[in-house]
Amino acid sequence: MLLAALLLSALPLYAAAASSEPQLLENGAYGFALINQIHHAKRRIICAFYLFKITESPRNLPRTVAGELIAAQRRGVDVTVILEGGKPIEKENRTATRLLAQGGVRVIFAPAGVTTHAKAISIDDRFVLIGSHNLTQSALSRNNELSLMVDSPQLAAQVRRYLERLR
Repeated sequence: MLLAALLLSALPLYAAAASSEPQLLENGAYGFALINQIHHAKRRIICAFYLFKITESPRNLPRTVAGELIAAQRRGVDVTVILEGGKPIEKENRTATRLLAQGGVRVIFAPAGVTTHAKAISIDDRFVLIGSHNLTQSALSRNNELSLMVDSPQLAAQVRRYLERLR
């Protein structure tokens, strides 16, 4: 929780002062923006990730993301996480699923037969974060990754509808 507080205090308030221009989230900037947006969510979060890998390290950013998703659920936000269930990443996603489910978050494994490789989130039918970032420590801190954050109710509704079809 201390890590989340430090991360949130170091960021501009995207939820309060979002731009209509898409924001390019390079490398580690994505994790901080994602945590901030989840922290400020009011009504609904729906997301899909190929890999959500939580470790025991207290500095594990995916664990911080999971904590924010759980906190959002507890304050009344409708949170749905859709994960890939096939091999070889099933074990990592099941670990994240256990933690999220214990916190009351609805976790769904995408239907078998087609790999769900999406990395997308719609927040409050307003914000979309979409790109190459999985929820792993390496993707959120070391890899060369590229994603966008867009403040667009129209795009958010389209992404939400797409993700709802994966359930």
